[in-house]
Amino acid sequence: MAFLRTLVWFSALAFVLFRVGEGKDILVGGSEDAWKIPKNASDSLNQWARKHRFKVGDFLIFKYNGKADSVLQVTGENYESCSTSKPIKEYKDGNNTKVKLNKSGPFYFISGADGHCQKGLKLEVTVISEKHRHHDNPPAFSPKPAIAPAPEPAKTSPNKALAYKDGTFLALASLLGLAFAFTSV
Repeated sequence: MAFLRTLVWFSALAFVLFRVGEGKDILVGGSEDAWKIPKNASDSLNQWARKHRFKVGDFLIFKYNGKADSVLQVTGENYESCSTSKPIKEYKDGNNTKVKLNKSGPFYFISGADGHCQKGLKLEVTVISEKHRHHDNPPAFSPKPAIAPAPEPAKTSPNKALAYKDGTFLALASLLGLAFAFTSV
């Protein structure tokens, strides 16, 4: 009986830890051969990226020939100019480059192969902030207002401490309920 109780508690703890730290692996371009010079502007990786939501903790997976190309993470300025001289990070491992999106905001990537960025092989990804994680679908396009509206006053919930993201609290409460049910038998 003690073994069963311990097993239930460890299972609940493992589930919660997994749930809190989860991020998705996202294949860049949605296919194994997407990191290549686009045929036209509508074929660019940025068109693909605009259709997706990227969250803090997600991973971008780049697939490419490491002998012929590389992926450079660069600043916005170097992205615009296709400058490969001072990358933030350089990835050369080829077939399975995995980049963690560790903060909200823009991430910029360009090809390290000579002339490829100038031909459109680059990617800009915008990672949404933690407070926007509950939205799963991208918003419909709407033009920016000429004058920004005043921000709404902050609303606080008395149960904010219990409001875990993505239903984690509900899952935890369910598991704890099961644990108590099993341990009281």
